[in-house]
Amino acid sequence: MEYVPYFTEEHEQLRKTIRKFVRKEVTPFIDEWEEAGEFPRSIMKRMGDLGFLSLRYPEEVGGQGWDYFASLIFAEELSKCGAGGFPMAVAVQTDMATPPINEFGTAAQKEKFLKPALKGEKIAAIGISEPNHGSDVASIETHAYRDGDEWVINGSKTYITNGPRADFVTLVVRTSKDPGYKGISLFLVETDRTGFSISKKLDKVGMRSSDTAELIFEDVRVPHENLLGVEGSGFAQIMWELQGERMISAAGAVGMAEFAYEKALEYAKVRKQFNQPLIHNQVISHMLVQMKTEVEVCRELTYATAYRFSNGEVPSKEISIAKISTAQMSHWVADRALQIFGGSGYMMENPVQRIWRDTRLYRIGAGTDEIMKEIISKQMDI
Repeated sequence: MEYVPYFTEEHEQLRKTIRKFVRKEVTPFIDEWEEAGEFPRSIMKRMGDLGFLSLRYPEEVGGQGWDYFASLIFAEELSKCGAGGFPMAVAVQTDMATPPINEFGTAAQKEKFLKPALKGEKIAAIGISEPNHGSDVASIETHAYRDGDEWVINGSKTYITNGPRADFVTLVVRTSKDPGYKGISLFLVETDRTGFSISKKLDKVGMRSSDTAELIFEDVRVPHENLLGVEGSGFAQIMWELQGERMISAAGAVGMAEFAYEKALEYAKVRKQFNQPLIHNQVISHMLVQMKTEVEVCRELTYATAYRFSNGEVPSKEISIAKISTAQMSHWVADRALQIFGGSGYMMENPVQRIWRDTRLYRIGAGTDEIMKEIISKQMDI
């Protein structure tokens, strides 16, 4: 199926290249990574060497110079590996922790943090959520005070993807006593600094091939040069970041849903009940039709919104609509795929159960369904 005007022949060749890589170097190892609760650092370096981590970044920071749709292709295809955890961890690297550095960082910050991350030499994390604050970013409590040429950071962050092994964290902190969003700033914090620790590695229901942690900051000192952008502008910076995070989440959700649909379709063609393949049962065939319809509708919505985003717009209402629609659709499709598989779909050796578990997080991460509805309603003046 062609998607005009979004993709060129070069895009399609890129898709084939990424798809081949995923099938050869990711999918065969997913079970092992899921069992271990993490992926090897070497695969991140491998993707950096291939240029996959830097597709849409400019050449001056070590990027490949592709357009935004190259990133969507990568997110979609990587999400067809049979699990959501590893693609999510990679998305944190490519579309969450690093875009603010490229957008707001100094040349020195790009050299020290961005370039190594795009090469896969350093693993990045983004620190927003806290034990007492998640969706309400303006109320975060982790704080920093200026001490000469340094900032001293105290607080904690939780549910941090890549947290256990991150080399640095793009960290949201409060730098003044001003209430709400006015006192928020972003810092780039190396995890080898004194006072940084991992409270615990978190045990998740799904997305198990990505390691997630609670992070502690106890009098962590960072130089003033680690401040990202202007002091007090962190709330606007992280709201900007979240738009891109939601777009890449939407693309990943579409990819995972398509994977679940294809697995269900294959199974329905070969599984026989009442002396005929399942797909010859109208109930099943119509279910598959509806699954495919929902995938394609959400894909087109994602592409149309990404087209505007890639051209400099930040249509927060439409991005939120794309995010909530794809999130709900992906879990809906995974649930029906599991239903088609029946009892075998509920067994741990079947990848469909993993997709069913993993897609549930799309309705929570990068802004919950409820937060998306709040954003949409405000944009509609409701």
